Amino acid sequence: MIVDYHMHLRDPDERIDHTIEGVERFVETAAARGVDEIGFTEHVYYFSQTRELWTRPYEIERCVYDLDAYCDAVVEAKRQGLSVKLGLEVDYVGAQQSRLAELLDPYPWDYLLGSVHTIDRLAVDLEPGIWADASVEEVWQRYFAALAELAASGHVDVLAHPDLAKIFGRRPDRIEYPVLDGVALEISTAGLHKPVGEVYPDPAMLAGRPPITLASDAHVPRNVGRDFDQALALAHAAGYETVTVFDRRTAHQRPLG
Repeated sequence: MIVDYHMHLRDPDERIDHTIEGVERFVETAAARGVDEIGFTEHVYYFSQTRELWTRPYEIERCVYDLDAYCDAVVEAKRQGLSVKLGLEVDYVGAQQSRLAELLDPYPWDYLLGSVHTIDRLAVDLEPGIWADASVEEVWQRYFAALAELAASGHVDVLAHPDLAKIFGRRPDRIEYPVLDGVALEISTAGLHKPVGEVYPDPAMLAGRPPITLASDAHVPRNVGRDFDQALALAHAAGYETVTVFDRRTAHQRPLG
């Protein structure tokens, strides 16, 4: 089985498309590329139901969409027999993580995708962000501390692009990867299209054989399943024979394609 469990339900103008037709466009590309199941994981800060948590202008100006409409579109697609799952990209918000979980609890998620994009409101994947005043070693240490905190929270099921700190190709001389129990890690081809030019994560993060999902981080339908030959090659080289699939936040293992 091949899944793509990280994508954003957008239209060409970067607006969230709440229609069944919007879902179908992603499904069509998935089928053409041999992807058996896809999952939508729009960023949590796009939805007005979570507005109380956001402070950055980037987040506030986007926090205008309705979470119920987003969920309804994906649930209806499932009802119609499309191979889709309902997810959300749950950004790390530190001390407010439990409050965010409370806001999301009423919805019928298949899985929640955790990601660390900011630490103390400073961006990891945008410059200058956290890089302006912290050394490379400090950025990596703080990033992995936040990632481990998110993993241990119980509020997410999968960690997105789990070594995102390498995005600009800057690495400390020695990297100590954290133990991330209780969650799956995604193998994401998005890093191939970032300055680092590599799949996330580094093979060293897979050495303990944590559960995995596959991801393109597609923001438009044409990128669903993009470069999955490289994601699958990494998974097989690391010894994986199964991939994790989710249903109502319960994980199952299926043979990896």
